[in-house]
Amino acid sequence: MPKSKKENKRIEIQNAYNDNKLIPPKIDFVFKHIFGNEKHKQVLISFLSAVLKVPKEELEGLEILNSELIKNHEKDKKGVLDVRVKTKDQKEIDIEVQILDIGYMAERTLFYWSKMYNQQIESGGKYTDLKKCITINIVDFDVTPLKKLNSTFHIFEDETKFKLTDVLEIHFLELKKLYNPEIPRDENDPLVMWMEFIDGNKEVIDVLSKKNEDINYAYNLLKIISKDKKARMEYEAKMATIRDEMTRLHVAEEKGREEGKMEGKMEATINVARNLIALGVNLEMIIKATGLTKDEINKIKSEMNNQVH
Repeated sequence: MPKSKKENKRIEIQNAYNDNKLIPPKIDFVFKHIFGNEKHKQVLISFLSAVLKVPKEELEGLEILNSELIKNHEKDKKGVLDVRVKTKDQKEIDIEVQILDIGYMAERTLFYWSKMYNQQIESGGKYTDLKKCITINIVDFDVTPLKKLNSTFHIFEDETKFKLTDVLEIHFLELKKLYNPEIPRDENDPLVMWMEFIDGNKEVIDVLSKKNEDINYAYNLLKIISKDKKARMEYEAKMATIRDEMTRLHVAEEKGREEGKMEGKMEATINVARNLIALGVNLEMIIKATGLTKDEINKIKSEMNNQVH
């Protein structure tokens, strides 16, 4: 049966909507599809060139160590997948996208950096075999109080700022700071462009794609995966998981606040009871003034007597 004009119009509107709705590249499996695929290595090279401030030529010949695209991310509850890279001079780079703030990012980063560093050397190996390891964290929340989009860390001596070694380098690209008007930025800086692309605003990406040919190439990849039904289903499932996790964290935070308030009120009440006991106020008056039970007040008296003795 042929579709009615009204039905055809509905499908046309829906298709236009789907064409315009992008899956943000900061969603882990989309990021890996674009930046961790051997077929599109020029995108990764362009991104790393912007982050590390090195010419693209220095990154030619890099190897993606985990280029396979994982098809099922059910076990991945926090929105984390990484892209591991080795350069032609044997440096290792780990790129990770993190959507949810699960805390302890600095400690977590150092832990995974140390694993990457230690895995280079086998039993009987030499320290001279160890090469530089770099971690790049792309996060959708604030990690540092610094008014910078990209913060880079090494090991320095406190007073002289002498760099002890170059083997450690850690980056935090904080996407949320893209919307902070107090943070200076150069819209023509390739790193700013890539961060805006990863953040996923379609109107912004439309403009960027006309200014940067590598971002235009990545944009075409993004449009293809955004139209894929399975990818959209996975995206919706992942967003549902993230919303559930955010709700759980919010409820836990609110519960902690309420428990803290209750503890604070109880501590204040106990202090009032202590003061009344010290003044020799009778038991019935203390009960009326504080709302504490007879047993609770007697316990406070006992504790005060023990402290005196």
